[in-house]
Amino acid sequence: MKHIHYLDEKAEEITEAGAKGIKLSTVIGEKDGAPNFYMRIVSFEPGGQSPNHNHPWEHENYIIKGRGILEVDGKTVNVNPGDVVYIPPNANHYYRAIDAMELICLIPKL
Repeated sequence: MKHIHYLDEKAEEITEAGAKGIKLSTVIGEKDGAPNFYMRIVSFEPGGQSPNHNHPWEHENYIIKGRGILEVDGKTVNVNPGDVVYIPPNANHYYRAIDAMELICLIPKL
């Protein structure tokens, strides 16, 4: 079992091309013995953006706070606290924060 406050886990700045003002913290992952899924917290500064990217696994996201824009395969939607998002495998996607924004991101163990 693991029980922490999410702010107790160190957040790493994302520095890959196209990323701006974004940090990621893996709150449940391999080091915790999670056999199937990882839970990450993604934090954006106002105006922060994730790179436009794709990969062969899905995402399940829950918007904790802040407002932003999500684009998936050319379709743009506004996201707000309480919104739940499914991003399919291989879909091109990125988030752009309007306010300081945080989301929970679940991914399968890779």
